Amino acid sequence: MNTTDAWGFATHEPADTARNGAADRPPAHDRPYEPQRTARAALTRILEPGDETAGRWLRDMGPQALWRALSGDADPPPGARPDKIAGLRLRATRVDPAADLAAVAALGGRFLIPGDAEWPSQLDDLGDARPIGLWVRGTANLRYWALRSVAVVGARACTEYGAHLATTLAAGLAERGWTVASGAAYGVDGAAHRGALAADGATFAVLASGVDYAYPRGHTELLGRIAQQGLLVAELPPGDHPTRSRFIQRNRVLAALTRGTVVVEAELRSGSLVTARRALALGRFTMGMPGPVTSGLSAGVHQLLRGEAALVTDADEVVELVGSIGDLGPQHNGPTLARDLLDPVASRVLEALPARGGADTGHLARESGTPRDLAQNKLVELQSLGFVQKCGTRWELARRAEPTGGSRRGGT
Repeated sequence: MNTTDAWGFATHEPADTARNGAADRPPAHDRPYEPQRTARAALTRILEPGDETAGRWLRDMGPQALWRALSGDADPPPGARPDKIAGLRLRATRVDPAADLAAVAALGGRFLIPGDAEWPSQLDDLGDARPIGLWVRGTANLRYWALRSVAVVGARACTEYGAHLATTLAAGLAERGWTVASGAAYGVDGAAHRGALAADGATFAVLASGVDYAYPRGHTELLGRIAQQGLLVAELPPGDHPTRSRFIQRNRVLAALTRGTVVVEAELRSGSLVTARRALALGRFTMGMPGPVTSGLSAGVHQLLRGEAALVTDADEVVELVGSIGDLGPQHNGPTLARDLLDPVASRVLEALPARGGADTGHLARESGTPRDLAQNKLVELQSLGFVQKCGTRWELARRAEPTGGSRRGGT
């Protein structure tokens, strides 16, 4: 097994280990609920995701001391507002971390904390907003998958164009060995997950609820498929429900976990833009797929593209940005036309011909700056290739046959 940097640019793990991570962690039900894990599990029930004030308390005090302080068994954190402490202590009365840990284990999941072999170290870039821990459902190794992952996000009420782009992009990324991450919402998120699943690829969803709480309800089946074939990831303990603020905070985890974020469709006020700007602030690649300029659902993407986001149109271009050195996408060229193959002299002679009417050899030689004999030879070549025709002593552009197709003028 080769060593890697924090982003795994030289990752060469055995396929079964990279996909399942069995070599790095024992089954969840065999792991003891050590005090630090238990304390962090309790804190996910007490604190809201992304609370940087609480993150500073956790950094300064440690999880066990903070849990005691918020449970009323010790003095509150220094400088804490009384009203905030009162609210958190009220929450602490309903905490049962052993039950939460048992619940996620019963789902075949686990609770990851900083220091675990499976913990994605890139989350440290969030500073005091780093998750307290991550509740994970699924058999794959989150750290390995996150090292080669791209977030695909966009509008919930996306158009058919947006859904098609998200599906094909996700399938293309999956076929190239990349993990597709999103938020399991309606629209672009769901299309991205389905595209990866259809390609038998890797995908994980970062949720704004517990890993056992199906939201949106219409994606219950999709979430079940992701749990079986991929991973469900959440900061919130089992059974917790989503709120507006939790959706916003979820976006920071999605941005931090992945190497880059692609926005497919987004209005000017969109949660997808929050994810993209978070990714940009964290030094991740931010990309957008353009759409019609008349569509409000593309206005947010176009705003990103006018800034620091990169324009991408397919999976190859995404991988070229976020991948390792040498991961280059194919060069896209337009069709080669017959006149593109002409030598420079023949091209000059052809361009000297008037659009209407004709000209003799002497005139064309002067206009093209070519000796008369050479111009004559090139005109004969152009005639054999079907570009020009001779009418007496004059040369003119060949008339191209145009298909009629039974069409009529004037709509009659």
